Amino acid sequence: MNKKFLIVHADDAGMAWSQNKATQIGLLKGSISSTSLMVPCPWFYEMAQFCLTYPEVDYGIHLTLTGEWKTYPTRPITPVNKIPSLVNSEGFFYPKRTDVRDFAKIDEVYLELKNQIEYALFLGLKPTHLDSHMYTLGVRQDLIDLYQGLGKEYSLPIVLSKKLIAYTGESVTDFKLPKKGCLENIYMGSFETYQTIGLQQYYDDILDRLADGVSLLLIHPALKSAEMDQITLDHPNFGALWRADDAAYFSSLHCQTKLKENAIELIDFKSPQILNLLDA
Repeated sequence: MNKKFLIVHADDAGMAWSQNKATQIGLLKGSISSTSLMVPCPWFYEMAQFCLTYPEVDYGIHLTLTGEWKTYPTRPITPVNKIPSLVNSEGFFYPKRTDVRDFAKIDEVYLELKNQIEYALFLGLKPTHLDSHMYTLGVRQDLIDLYQGLGKEYSLPIVLSKKLIAYTGESVTDFKLPKKGCLENIYMGSFETYQTIGLQQYYDDILDRLADGVSLLLIHPALKSAEMDQITLDHPNFGALWRADDAAYFSSLHCQTKLKENAIELIDFKSPQILNLLDA
């Protein structure tokens, strides 16, 4: 495949208004080609209405089992008495994926994630894929199996990746993964990168060196705002400034020029190039 295809994928839509607005700008006017929605979050409904208004937009469901923010916890959509292993004493998702790894019961995970998907479908959404917030579904074999099962149940491709499993700190060699369907040309900024060269240089380098074939770039755009400052309090990793940098880069003429200079074609999860790689 002597051509460069790239999905610029905005995670965490629905988390906050500032997240939604930056994602919407990037989808309609910038270089964001796909997004995924967090169903349990307060601004999910607003983002869902946007997706219904612009059916050409590509979006998936960002399956959510954690809420990492200090002052902005996430509550499941399933009654907590039905999924006690997924919540803390206050009824919120745990902030760390290691808590899900250590405590989650698989039947309760299935119930919550199925309810997230079903609610999105109830609103009239037509997601093109499933992915995992903080890649929490990559920390245990039965969670990986469930993730694959949901993809088959709803005939949707999933973002399954050894590279993302490694990002969680788990050992990829401990898990059994399919020979087909894993996507490894995945890029996402690290905190070290953010603190050293900065995100703009990181993204410039990716676009200048992108290999032929299909690649996926995961970003987390949000407008700089008091809202994001408070949500990401004491959390500089993927924090307010990070997200504002993502929003600025992928709505810029500079990014569009880089894509053109490097002959990179933006695609989404409706494109045959990605569907040929992933199992649905």
